[in-house]
Amino acid sequence: MSGVLHTSGKTLGRCMCIITGASKGFGHALAQLVSSYLKPGSVLLLDARSGPLLLELKEELQQSLKGRQNLTIDFAAADLSTKEGVEDTVNMARQMSLKEFDHVLLVNNAASLGDISSFERFTELNRVNSYLALNVSSVLALTAGVLQAFPPQAGLRWSVVNCSSMFALQAMPSWVLYCTAKAAREMMFRVLAAENPKVKVLSYSPGPMDTEMQKDIQRLTGIHYHLHPCMESATKLMGVLLDNDFATGSHLDFFEL
Repeated sequence: MSGVLHTSGKTLGRCMCIITGASKGFGHALAQLVSSYLKPGSVLLLDARSGPLLLELKEELQQSLKGRQNLTIDFAAADLSTKEGVEDTVNMARQMSLKEFDHVLLVNNAASLGDISSFERFTELNRVNSYLALNVSSVLALTAGVLQAFPPQAGLRWSVVNCSSMFALQAMPSWVLYCTAKAAREMMFRVLAAENPKVKVLSYSPGPMDTEMQKDIQRLTGIHYHLHPCMESATKLMGVLLDNDFATGSHLDFFEL
């Protein structure tokens, strides 16, 4: 698959789509793409901590989609590391549950790099729990909440994307928090795929992208990757979702597509 989207007329259907971490980077690029492949009656719910950035993205999308009727774009300015942030996002999604959808798409993109330090430095339980709250616990609670709001059933396509990493599968010295969280998420969604065949699950590793996180990695470690535009990686993921021929529970990497 190339970095260019298919032009076969495929869409995401009349979709309830939720993208976390949508205010910038990969989530921002994906939101721009997704909005073009939603049928009338769809809802795009954008989630991130920054309300002003989400409002800016919402207005940008509404302007680019000017003339397209009956497409709702909304946002939840929520801190997913907190109980309130998860509940607020789920409640906003639940408010749309009376609408007629043929597809629910949840993209778990929100994440953080965390401290890059040697293993023995992580002696403070609160420090570890704080990282895992955003990067693992909230992902499980949010996904479970949306599944309850939109129960998988015949006639409703259900898709979950876990934004993964090569570090879900490969250990990296001094990256214990990041590797642990990505590995935990990978197994979390493999369990969901095994438990509920009506939910199609994909873990997608988007590759090294030109984001603030990668700038932090370069600053903290001196490691320099060849960075790809976020839109290039988002385009590859969109092609996979539109084709919908991936095996549930699978892990796909940017460099394999």
